[in-house]
Amino acid sequence: MPPSSLRALTLRQLQFFSVLVEEGQFGRAARRLSITQPALSNAIKQMEKLLGAELLSRSTHKLELTAVGAEVLARTDFLVNTFDVALRDIESTVRRGRAFVRIGVIPSASGLVASAVAEFTRGDAPREVEFGWRDAPSNTLLAEVRSGQLDLAVAAITEPPGGLACVDLFLDPLVLVVRRDHPLAQAGEANWEALGSERLVLFESGSMPALGDPARAQFAQGAEPYRVSYAETLYALVRSGHALGLMPKLYTSTLRDDDLKVLDLQRPHIERRVVLVYLPGPMRNVVAQELIAHLARGLLE
Repeated sequence: MPPSSLRALTLRQLQFFSVLVEEGQFGRAARRLSITQPALSNAIKQMEKLLGAELLSRSTHKLELTAVGAEVLARTDFLVNTFDVALRDIESTVRRGRAFVRIGVIPSASGLVASAVAEFTRGDAPREVEFGWRDAPSNTLLAEVRSGQLDLAVAAITEPPGGLACVDLFLDPLVLVVRRDHPLAQAGEANWEALGSERLVLFESGSMPALGDPARAQFAQGAEPYRVSYAETLYALVRSGHALGLMPKLYTSTLRDDDLKVLDLQRPHIERRVVLVYLPGPMRNVVAQELIAHLARGLLE
């Protein structure tokens, strides 16, 4: 049990601290919170007194978190986000008679996850559930699960996600997307050495830098690759002959283009782990627990 002084901390003080750090300035934070600047300053000082540590270093131009402040902020954001989501739970349950579950998903897995969630709601015991959906790169989803903004997420990882429960679903290999008239397309397969001086295009975020860059540096001799955010842009650059596309195979499941061909990429065969992640320990609602179990069964290969 925490010391009695810590139990005197209020949610309102934690919300003030979170907003102040986000705004980076007392005046802006006070206006956003609809309180006076002295009231906000006093609330932060009271927090520091209760904690027995300085949270912020103050200067004329900006506020900076102390080392203790950074640790406190991570836990503060979790509590504030969890509280906000819990209020939505209560509103959804009381006003609409249904649970609320917030799901995160990488775009390439959205079709699989959406279908599995639909099966969950149409099961033997149909459920009245309201879902919130968030599509984003894996690193963003992992951070939002840790902070309590998401109940669960399907993400791609290259290393264990610290602090989260993790269920391996399947492996997703890297593939090469080429024009149908490209020599590699005629061969029907590709390996890293065969890429030679070819220029690549790949996603700038998510798991791709960690997966593709080391292999490209070892085997490929082409120019620095193009880096894009969306599959449509990657396909356009390949279709127009500017580059060869390097991407996870899962993305290509919806590709319908007679001008492009997807090739397995060998030697080395590189895969990303697609996983289901959630915070360990008690969950805030039973439906979220049931959905996690359903997705773990339904998406597991």
